[in-house]
This record gives sequence, C-alpha cells and structure tokens, in this order.
Amino acid sequence: MTMNLFPAEFVFPGHPDKLSDSIADGLVAAATALEPRALVGVEVAVHRDRVFVTGRIAAAGAESIDIDEVVRAVYRTAGYGGDWDPLPEALRIETDLCLGPLEEGEFDSRVLSDDQAICVGYAIDRPQTLHLPIEQWLVARLARRLHGLRTEVPELGLGPDGKVLVAVVDGGDQYVLEEFSCSLQQRGDADAIALHRAVRLALQDEMAILAKGCPGLSVGIPEQLTVNGAGAFDVGGPWGDNGLSGKKLVMDAYGPRVPIGGGAWSGKDFHKADRAGGLFARRLAKLIVATGQLREATVTVAYEPGDRSARLLRVTSDRPANGLGERCLALLDPDIAASGSNWREPGSLIEIARWGHFQDPTLPWEALGRM
Repeated sequence: MTMNLFPAEFVFPGHPDKLSDSIADGLVAAATALEPRALVGVEVAVHRDRVFVTGRIAAAGAESIDIDEVVRAVYRTAGYGGDWDPLPEALRIETDLCLGPLEEGEFDSRVLSDDQAICVGYAIDRPQTLHLPIEQWLVARLARRLHGLRTEVPELGLGPDGKVLVAVVDGGDQYVLEEFSCSLQQRGDADAIALHRAVRLALQDEMAILAKGCPGLSVGIPEQLTVNGAGAFDVGGPWGDNGLSGKKLVMDAYGPRVPIGGGAWSGKDFHKADRAGGLFARRLAKLIVATGQLREATVTVAYEPGDRSARLLRVTSDRPANGLGERCLALLDPDIAASGSNWREPGSLIEIARWGHFQDPTLPWEALGRM
C-alpha cells in the first residue's frame, strides 16, 4: 500500500486575507442584488485600520451601494470590535472605484467571456469528504471547530484571527492525522496552557465525530500538537499583518494536492470567466466520478475572450477517461450565461468567501443536474 503525506491549511474569517475576500464578495452580492448582470471586478487590501477598495462595479444604482457599511459589517461579523482592534467604526476606508451603470452594449455581452481563463475542477468519489481531498476537508472541519472555541470558551480570550495546518497520511482507504499545528489569536493575559488543553480536547472530540462518518479515518490525533508555536499571538488580524483579496486561492479550492487554474473568485461576479469556469469545472468533475467509472477526476476547461461556453481541454484521472468527459459535458450547461443566472444568489457570499466554495454541500453548484 502506498502511503502519501499531504498537507493543507485553513485560516479564520478574521485573517487579513479573508477579511479582504469577504469584503470583495460582499460588494459582489450588493451589486448583483441591484442588477442580475452586474459587472464586478474589485480587489481589496487591508492593513492596520485602513481598507483600500479598487476596481469597477457596473450596475444600475451602483452609486447607492454603501461601501463603508459593507466593509464595517465584515469586520464586525468576523469578530472585531470590543477588545479586538481594529474597531469597525474606526476604520479608514479609501476607495478608487469606477461606479455607474453598464455601458451601451455591455448588458448583452455579459454572456461572453471578457477575458481568458484556464480553470481546474476536481472531485473524488468520496461523498464523506464532500468529494474533496481528505486533508482539505479535514483541515476545514478542524478549523471550524477551533474557531468555535472563541464563543464556546470565552475565558480563553481568543480573538478573530487564526490558522490551522495539518498533514494527513493517505493510504488510499486509510487516513491518519499525522501532524497538526495551529495559531490562535489570544489575549496576552490569557492562559496559554488552558488553550493548549482546549485545542487537544476539541480535536479529540471532532476526530471522533468525523471518523464515524468517514470510513478509514483514524480517530487518533498526533501526540505532539503545536499551538502558537511562534510564541504569544495577541496582535493579529490586519493590525499584525497586511491582507489582500485573492491570496488564498489554493485554500478556497482543493488544497495544494490539486493544481489550480484561473484567478481569484472573490470580488468577481458569476459571469466572470474565472469564477464561472471554476464552478463549472468542479461540477463536471463531480458528475464524472458520479458515473462510477472513475474514482477521481481533475478537469481543465478554458475560455478565450469572446467565448460563450467553457471548452473542455482534458480530464486527468486514475484510469483512462475514454471520452467520459465529453459525454458528461453534454449533460451540463457550460454557458457563462447559466453561471450568471444560476449562481448569483447562493446565500451569503461573505460566508462562502470565508469558508470556501466547496465546503457546503447545499450550495447550488454542488448539486448535480442540468444547470
């Protein structure tokens, strides 16, 4: 049996890069609520108490979007305020945005790719891990559990920022959490020993839960856990580091085991080729493994400027695909117009930006069917 060690990481909603992604997608949601074919291409940077928003939002009534409130709401819901800086109401927000309606002819051309893109989708025939690599599914679940300690055990004095790193041994049908490290923002006067104990207990409990639903996953945790291995972590978030939207592309998708294509998703509307293609490639990969003929599939699609639909370039799998990709392609709608109309209101885009596009099986693009 081949035993491979695969790493994966995840960060909390209060991480500077995730603040940036969440703000960018909050603006996508606000624009597409005004106009279904709104054009949104924005980038966000954060540092200390400053937030920079740049790009274009084209929609009827785009000038009415309360940019400041979108930004402050993201900070508040991520956990900033009170003891944790920067305070949302004290943020200094600077914008350089092109705001206005779609220009003449742009409404009709929104069904065409306005850029080039190469997009990769992946799925494995393992519903228990949401068809994701075991390490990527596991690190996201453990991160959510540890993020919850902030409210479950308030005496730990945890802040909004944090990150988790795991390494999982994948033996094909046996999986072991081999290494674990986390950095959790904590008040300087709080009990670091209590935090280490709480992390261990949370991991033991969560692994027991996950192992019940995932055959082959060992319930055990590493004897050596690293918690705040670099020392005290009381200054975090944008006060401790800068952040930029689009920097967590690997984490947003499948983790480092699977190659990524295209560009950032957060900050782009669902007519944009990068986002439309990324979601379509994922759907096609899931449909391919759902046939039962392939255990896993990596799908690569592409757009050139002016393309109406995604073009299938190749399917890489554990055995020859023998035209399966093309046959499955005929069962889905690859048009950009379908992406823009079907996915623009999938719930809270801010929460999706925080926790990933493939971590919730109820999201519409995760369901199979002709869409």
